[in-house]
Amino acid sequence: MAAAAAMVSSAGALLAMLNESHPALKLHALSNLNAFVDLFWPEISYSVPIIQSLYEDEKFDQRQLAALLVSKVFYYLCELNDSLSYALGAGPLFDVSQDSDFVRTILAKAIDEYASLRTKAAEANDESTVLDSRLEAVVERMLDKCITDGKYKQAIGMAIECRRWDILQAAIIRSDDIQSTINYCMDVSRSFLNPREYRHEVLRFLVKMYEQLSPDYSSICQCLMMLDDSEGIAKILEKLLRSEYVNHALLAFQIAFDLVENENRAFLLKVMSQLSTPKLQPSGNIHEEVYAEEFTKIRRILFGEVSMQLSMQFLATNDKLDFIIKKIEQSVDMTNSVCHNAIIYSNAIMHAGTTANEYIMENLELLNRDSNWAKFSAMAGLGVIHRGHQLQNKSVLDIYMQHGASDGPYTAGGQRFGLGLMHLNNNEEDIKTFLRGSLSSSSVEVIQHGACLGLGLAALGNADNDVFEDLKNVLYTDSALAGEAAGISMGLLMAGTASERAVEMLDYAHKTQHEKIVRGLALGVALTVYGREEEADTLIEQMTRDQDPILRYGGMYAIALAYRGTLNSKAIRKLLHFAVSDVSNDVRRTAVIALGFVLYSDPEQTPRMVSLLSKSYNPHVRYGAALAVGISCAGSGLSEAISLLEPLTSDDVDFVRQGALIAMSMVMLQISEVSDSRVGAFRRQLEEIILDEWEETMSKMGAILATGIIDAGGRNVTIKLMSKTKYDRMTAVIGLAVFTQYWYWHPLLHFISLAFSTTAFIGLDYELNMPRFQFLSHAEPSLFEYPKPTVPITTTPVKLPTAILSTSSRRRVRPGKKENEKADSMQVDSSTEKKSEPEPSFEILDNPARVVPTQEIYIKFLPLSRYVPVKSAPSGIVILKDLQIEAYYII
Repeated sequence: MAAAAAMVSSAGALLAMLNESHPALKLHALSNLNAFVDLFWPEISYSVPIIQSLYEDEKFDQRQLAALLVSKVFYYLCELNDSLSYALGAGPLFDVSQDSDFVRTILAKAIDEYASLRTKAAEANDESTVLDSRLEAVVERMLDKCITDGKYKQAIGMAIECRRWDILQAAIIRSDDIQSTINYCMDVSRSFLNPREYRHEVLRFLVKMYEQLSPDYSSICQCLMMLDDSEGIAKILEKLLRSEYVNHALLAFQIAFDLVENENRAFLLKVMSQLSTPKLQPSGNIHEEVYAEEFTKIRRILFGEVSMQLSMQFLATNDKLDFIIKKIEQSVDMTNSVCHNAIIYSNAIMHAGTTANEYIMENLELLNRDSNWAKFSAMAGLGVIHRGHQLQNKSVLDIYMQHGASDGPYTAGGQRFGLGLMHLNNNEEDIKTFLRGSLSSSSVEVIQHGACLGLGLAALGNADNDVFEDLKNVLYTDSALAGEAAGISMGLLMAGTASERAVEMLDYAHKTQHEKIVRGLALGVALTVYGREEEADTLIEQMTRDQDPILRYGGMYAIALAYRGTLNSKAIRKLLHFAVSDVSNDVRRTAVIALGFVLYSDPEQTPRMVSLLSKSYNPHVRYGAALAVGISCAGSGLSEAISLLEPLTSDDVDFVRQGALIAMSMVMLQISEVSDSRVGAFRRQLEEIILDEWEETMSKMGAILATGIIDAGGRNVTIKLMSKTKYDRMTAVIGLAVFTQYWYWHPLLHFISLAFSTTAFIGLDYELNMPRFQFLSHAEPSLFEYPKPTVPITTTPVKLPTAILSTSSRRRVRPGKKENEKADSMQVDSSTEKKSEPEPSFEILDNPARVVPTQEIYIKFLPLSRYVPVKSAPSGIVILKDLQIEAYYII
């Protein structure tokens, strides 16, 4: 206490000296008060005017010390702007290397202020803007310190935020691993940078750095794809193909497969068109002949032909489904049309891409008695099952008719829809011609409905004006059924183009009286601004301010698709605002669902973001929260997501339970019961709901669909919205967006198949064949094994036991008591002899092999293998180089 009193007395004496006129006394007071400020800042704050006057006195030698003291006082008063201003006046006395709350806070404020000023100057395109040299000096001291201390990631983050290309370049060059540092820059710019124009500016800078310091052609091509630079990618691919080294061609093939995985078909067509065609003249030029051969291969890759065939082959040969669909059929009242249709959708989903159509063929007689739209859905489901079966075209779907199915408008309409699902995004002229002919030759709205959806899928993102005019002609017939499909298909056709034709679509939405057409057009307009971010803000503002709730509902999808996976704070705030304030339940529900699309690049954020919304009094908001988690966390098995969804699967409202069941199945895709016991509990819950005859129809429908989703693709696919290279899978995102429209129109459930990604490692050699190749999964095999087989239901009546008197029972038991005890002891002895062997801690996998997303971190390649991946990748299609081939060049 005495020491504290002495300190107070000393501080008081120093404060008194500030009023003295002698400069030496004032200097002595300031120097010592700087040490006392953390303890006695309330008392010192009363003398701030005096200290400020010392700073403003240009004749006073220690003005910087006075500024530092005032800055500290304002920091404690939470006046950070004033504190920063005086800290800048302190000059070198403000030590950026000091580890204190004061220094860290003021530095953060300085960097934010500097970045804001630099951003405003860049956006205004005003190079003459003069910044405070003191502020710039403080930021530069901090950046230089980060680089000197080897904290390159911190320097890179601040340099990107402050738009300091010189500092960014210095941090990259001086880092220990230039390749990984540039890759980190690319991840930061892709995940956190807004607006879109500045992100592209950073990516262009990184391309230059890649070319100068680390010729990583794979990463360069990913940057160029984000910049929509098809010409740059074509030049790199041609350079690699024309190289004399075999490994360069292998790398070109791998880059092509990575680009195909991003699913931007229109962009790939532009790349293909800009590759120079080989000169097939009898010149005897062996290099040109090799280029011609490799050109043919890369053409097949870029068109998606190779990857689709490999995927279909893997799914067909590894289908692990058993009696599930038959078990569901025996458990459900087939007179309930909703549940019966749900079985049709579930069957298509669980057999997606496997070509296994046995259930449909075995139940043709039953399907012939179906209602009209059940036939439509069953036919379209065949397109899901045979996705990628391109060579047979529509003949595969004709099998259904050839085996006795009635030929009518619903069957024909479903066939056309199924063709689009089968030939998704292939842009094949014969399919487009057939579907366009169906629009012009038939006036039956059911056939037009199926043809419109099929045409939009087959020409996804193609922006073909002739096709758009055909769809517009159907729209202008003002048929509610055909018009809805035309509106959606217009959006599919113009997806991501931000076409001005969206204005035509909005104009007609205001003119028509059909809600179905307005809803189709609202979604279609949202699809046109896919990935356009700030460029879509004008259209988004127009839609979200519209008096028609259906168009506001479309505005929510416009935000979701324009800002998909960007984590954009402005988009999130707008969606949360509509989720809690709009008068329409449809808009509120959709606003919450849209959060899942904006946040899917960081799935861990979604459960936290919608946690409170999942407990809302409004069931539409709770439903939206469930689907948002399902979309964002699909295939992740995220514990937080499962914990949030579990109570919603038992919600009081049936449609909330339906959404929660579907979302839970999406999250648990390819997650085994060994890795999370809740997977087994959820499967049992689905079975109980399906068997419960008193369960609500909506919940039972959700359970049936969830059963199909959790076993989708023969238990060999997952839902992925991002590729391995962290690029958004355009087809998958659009597919899930349209899938969520099943709330209004059940046939759109088939669109979930667009988001499926085969969980396989497929290694290919130079000839694009699968060589004998083994690799290691360094984890217990049970951790990623297939679910246990389903036991089929037996309908044999159970025989009741015969009544036995207790006295006779005792007579029968007593004589055999010793024998039973002896038998039991023998059984115990034999069981102890058979000790269970410990499970191995690894597994050797043969090419091709099933590799689920959670297994990828355990994948390792054997060191003495003949084949080595050109680019180390744990899954997907991987090009292998043969170490026995001589004269190759290691890239």
